[in-house]
Amino acid sequence: MNTMAQAITAPKLRHQPPTSRFWESVTVIHRRRTSVIAAFSCAAILVHLILRFALRAAPGVSQIPLLAALVFGGVPLVYELARNLLRREFGSDLLAGISIVTSVLLHEYLAGAIVVLMLSGGEALENHALRNASSVLRALAKRMPGIAHRKRGSVISDVALDDIAVGDTLVIYPHDISPVDGTVIEGHGVMNEAFLTGEPFEITKATGSAVISGAVNGESALTIRASRRAVDSRYAKIMEVMRESEQNQPHLRRLGDQLGAIYTPVAVSVALLAWVISGEAVRFLAVLVIATPCPLLIAIPVSIIGSISLAARRSIIIKNPAVLEQIASWRTAIFDKTGTLTYGEPKLTQQLIAPGFEQKEVLTLAASLELYSKHPLARAILAAASSEALQLQQASRVSEPPGQGLRGTVGGHEVQITSRGKLITEKVPGADHLPPIVGGLECVIVIDGRFAAAFRLRDAPRAEGRSFIKHLGPKHQFKRIMILSGDRESEVRYLAEEVGISEIHAEQSPEQKLRIVRQETAHAKTLYVGDGINDAPAMMAATVGMAIGNSDVTAEAADIVAMENSLKKVDEFMHISRRMRSIALQSAVGGMLLSLGGMMFAAAGYLTPVAGAISQEIIDVLAVLNALRGAFPPKLISDIAELTVNRGASHRPHHANN
Repeated sequence: MNTMAQAITAPKLRHQPPTSRFWESVTVIHRRRTSVIAAFSCAAILVHLILRFALRAAPGVSQIPLLAALVFGGVPLVYELARNLLRREFGSDLLAGISIVTSVLLHEYLAGAIVVLMLSGGEALENHALRNASSVLRALAKRMPGIAHRKRGSVISDVALDDIAVGDTLVIYPHDISPVDGTVIEGHGVMNEAFLTGEPFEITKATGSAVISGAVNGESALTIRASRRAVDSRYAKIMEVMRESEQNQPHLRRLGDQLGAIYTPVAVSVALLAWVISGEAVRFLAVLVIATPCPLLIAIPVSIIGSISLAARRSIIIKNPAVLEQIASWRTAIFDKTGTLTYGEPKLTQQLIAPGFEQKEVLTLAASLELYSKHPLARAILAAASSEALQLQQASRVSEPPGQGLRGTVGGHEVQITSRGKLITEKVPGADHLPPIVGGLECVIVIDGRFAAAFRLRDAPRAEGRSFIKHLGPKHQFKRIMILSGDRESEVRYLAEEVGISEIHAEQSPEQKLRIVRQETAHAKTLYVGDGINDAPAMMAATVGMAIGNSDVTAEAADIVAMENSLKKVDEFMHISRRMRSIALQSAVGGMLLSLGGMMFAAAGYLTPVAGAISQEIIDVLAVLNALRGAFPPKLISDIAELTVNRGASHRPHHANN
């Protein structure tokens, strides 16, 4: 935990000694060595072509850049591949390493440099995708201030976050970010907690209101009393969960490696057999030249890049290219609730007023108190009050104890917004006027210790929700579908019935979500779809994470980001992914079969190494041309219908506790 806190609070040095800057540069270059090798190899090939064809330099001179590429790039790559071989890790890149060595022995330096470029470029692309995980922590750390404004008496001084103790009085200036969790003791304003909750709205704050670390203050200064140290705050806990999730991300085995694990031993065996039977080493070299796995090293990346381009045109950003290859193995789909399966906009549908109370007065008092709530239902009540042009009043002594609902004083009245169960348990007078339980969401209003009203609300499922969920099994071979939500169980269960999901996990914290996703991922490949920062750790723990919404950190944590807030984009991605895998397999397997045919001719002595290289280039062109189809849209890119979900009383009744 201390290490994590330092990552948040440690100030950056403005001036670093030259030695530190030097070693930092070395570290960066080492971490991105495959990108450096790819760039160097590309430049070396370009210089060679200029010397050879433009300047007509002597062969010995024009080949110097290629030799440099083979030494600078080929030697480290071959060394790494040799280590993988000792660990019995066979993939398409292993045959590429053998091809590099073979090209040097054949004095085919241009071919060797091209293989170096292909191999290092593919690894650089994959490493870039993996580095996105670290950017999540960087995005989190950037949001936290390095200091806090502590108030003692009439003096306000800046202190480091580590120096803040529980009970300290802190001032949060306008537009500042709250450094710790706390409670408002002075001031009145609003704070944006969307970054932490995923809900795109601001929460009004007054004396007694809770403040979450990481929330952005509005136009007014607030004075708070720290309830936790910085290292124990909610924000820091999420960072710790995120760090743990990053360190334990599932490993995605690339399609090329899976095919290469079969192809490489076959190619080497054919080459060795040709050498042993004929006694001619040149046949070994000829077989390996035509066996160079360009359909794996080129065709698969080309189909991936084309599919990434197609997805981008459909407002789907694919950040980790490896996920495109995984669609066939996904078996468990996990969904967040609010904002993912629903629109995240509950509507107040009924106001059932108890005898002795007036509808407008009850709604005014309830909405005035809900100004201070972060619960999604609060917006529905506020919207209803706004539609009736009611004048809201300022509340005081606002509190929201866990499981007790929202309490406060409004216009001289004690107001409480709570649940049906709590009302009955506390034997509140007037509880006998409670209406029957029906499906949907519900909260009850208590005014001056008496039951005043029951409000019924609905958070509408997405129009395409039931159709989308229903088709995941038959069309995409998902075996399990579940909802994983921080909302109350009754709300989650109602939504699950509306969209057709039987398995739910409700009232889950980010830590609990992470644990469940890890358990599921250990048994099967998982897809997690969510929209808030509290989903980010779970996204990183899943095999594939997809973000729907506008949270920067969620987008950083996800492998795929849907720019349009619709489940159809999830389906479109799955169709693009499945089609990409099909095209990649056609190109790779087709290319390998043609290469195997050529290997047989080379083994029989009908193809020289040079002829084998030319044949391999023809095979490469055919494989790449087929792979280019991935960039063009298919006839069918989504097969779900936007059906209106039946929200009538045909479902078994449930109620939700607010």
